[in-house]
Amino acid sequence: MAKIRAAKGAPYARIMGVGGYRPTRIVPNEVILERIDSSDEWIRSRSGIATRHWANDEETVSAMSVEAAGKAIADAGISPEQVGAVVVSTVSHFAQTPAVATEIADKVGTRKAAAFDISAGCAGFGYGLTLAKGMIVEGSAEYVLVIGVERLSDLTDLDDRSTAFLFGDGAGAVVVGPATEPHIGPSVWGSEGDKSDTIKQTLPWTDYRVGDVAHIPLNARGEVQFPALTQEGQAVFRWAVYEMAKVAQQALDAAGISAADLDVFIPHQANMRIIDSMVKTLKLPEHVTVARDVEHTGNTSAASIPLAMERLLATGEAKSGDTALVIGFGAGLVYAATVVTLP
Repeated sequence: MAKIRAAKGAPYARIMGVGGYRPTRIVPNEVILERIDSSDEWIRSRSGIATRHWANDEETVSAMSVEAAGKAIADAGISPEQVGAVVVSTVSHFAQTPAVATEIADKVGTRKAAAFDISAGCAGFGYGLTLAKGMIVEGSAEYVLVIGVERLSDLTDLDDRSTAFLFGDGAGAVVVGPATEPHIGPSVWGSEGDKSDTIKQTLPWTDYRVGDVAHIPLNARGEVQFPALTQEGQAVFRWAVYEMAKVAQQALDAAGISAADLDVFIPHQANMRIIDSMVKTLKLPEHVTVARDVEHTGNTSAASIPLAMERLLATGEAKSGDTALVIGFGAGLVYAATVVTLP
């Protein structure tokens, strides 16, 4: 039996740079209220969201990713040619193949980097970060570009009073590279498929084939209803507040630190009430900076954590070297949490 040579990677990995892109169009709650019977006060009290960004025709999943990736690469101080792999998490790139990551890898300027998409909903960034860390330690790549990107405005039912105000568009990216000390803690990740109907797409794409028109619903104006995201709000809220706080604590325990050791908390930007409840459940000290990017960005699924991270660093609310707990959770239901050192 032949002996296979072991790969030689870096002992550890770290986030080296971060970048974000938010579409130019800012959509206030007043625009949402043109289609649903609600109020700005109700939306803010239920979600904490005041505005969100929606992409125009030119701000595609690929285009937004390239912008965010370029900023992350520059922030990391490396050249695009040094990127060995590109991991893109998204649920809103509607071409099944090829992976949008291959297009992004080319446009960013990598040299034949490995490139692939993953689908893990709002936990997608955490999944990508875990994969990147593994590639670097295993030796498959020296630098990995991880991107979370969404155009959730394409999957929003503007007539659905329970979800019309939630979703936004954008892209966030990080460069993960080698380190001589641990800067990305153990990942606590998993899934609860028995709750898969809690957050889902209303219809499969196959129902839109010619000949299946009987399955296609119409909206109140008699227009064909595009597939949209739907969720059981109360069930999601309870799961996020109670179960995901436990996962966050497990990530702290796995990293060997306590809540008092944290500088920053960056949860998935789903809902301000969920964020505030998790802070309370985890008993985070007052000195911990909490990301609340959801107020002006909405829920951007896989993009929410890197976008929130980028904003905290850009505004000075967090600084390079800070210790941060990050946790994503969403459709699947899936989750991923870890402790990182900010770039």
